[in-house]
Amino acid sequence: MPKPQQADAEAGLPALPVPLIDKAVRAALEEDLGLAGDITTTATIAEDARSSAVIAARKEGVIAGLEVARAAFAACDPAIAFEPLVKDGDVVAPGTAAARIEGPSRGILTGERTALNFMCHMSGIATLTREYVQKAAGTRARICCTRKTNPGLRAFEKYAVRAGGGSSHRYGLFDAVLIKDNHIVAAGGIAAAIGRARAHAGHLVKIEIEVDSIDQLREVMAIGADVVLLDNMAPKMLAEAVSIIAGRALAETSGGVNLDTVEAIAKSGVDLISVGALTHSAPVLDLGLDFVG
Repeated sequence: MPKPQQADAEAGLPALPVPLIDKAVRAALEEDLGLAGDITTTATIAEDARSSAVIAARKEGVIAGLEVARAAFAACDPAIAFEPLVKDGDVVAPGTAAARIEGPSRGILTGERTALNFMCHMSGIATLTREYVQKAAGTRARICCTRKTNPGLRAFEKYAVRAGGGSSHRYGLFDAVLIKDNHIVAAGGIAAAIGRARAHAGHLVKIEIEVDSIDQLREVMAIGADVVLLDNMAPKMLAEAVSIIAGRALAETSGGVNLDTVEAIAKSGVDLISVGALTHSAPVLDLGLDFVG
């Protein structure tokens, strides 16, 4: 069986906070177990039965979510031993065992779906991210995710993007200023929006503003911003915009980005490419739990 390969993930993939994992796993198990628990397993499996199992990849992809799976089994029965056989960010071939699980059979069966739901979803995001990263290879562009995430899963989905070699945009409305087209209209123009943002934001908060034309970009550059979001621009216009920015701000682009267009977009010279599809449209990676002798 081929050994897993390390994806182009950022060095030192940061761990998800344990309380965050425990909270999400607890909510998922409460939803699944309801008021009566796992009635199928309780009815059919002896209380003292023990089993061994593996989580294995059915398709090639990038693994993410191992610690979430560990927490799911531990929440069902602390006596379950969970041994990762690869790392988050590893590229695995079909048939590769990503983790070994041993312990009380009831707990393994009860935690199986919750563990796989998290891992399949997160690994799917990591796998799709890797495809985008590979398309942009050899350019300066970094592939970023957005706030287009599933409610309650943002931290997990953004972690999965990192596992696939991508980067995160802001985590929420609280950690950066992003002035979009509707903000500009409501504020009364670009100058007014940037001026108010500067007066309100702390000195550590970055200010980014969205533009959809070269004229808007020139107005922004006359005022100044940390990042300019070049919205729905074709590669030729992006290259012109990058030359106007000339390193005075980070150049980010979004809109119209897919696996067919991302390479040309990356070659325009932008610093960042935001792709909402990484989190809202990634197919799951097919993983399964198999009991072994």
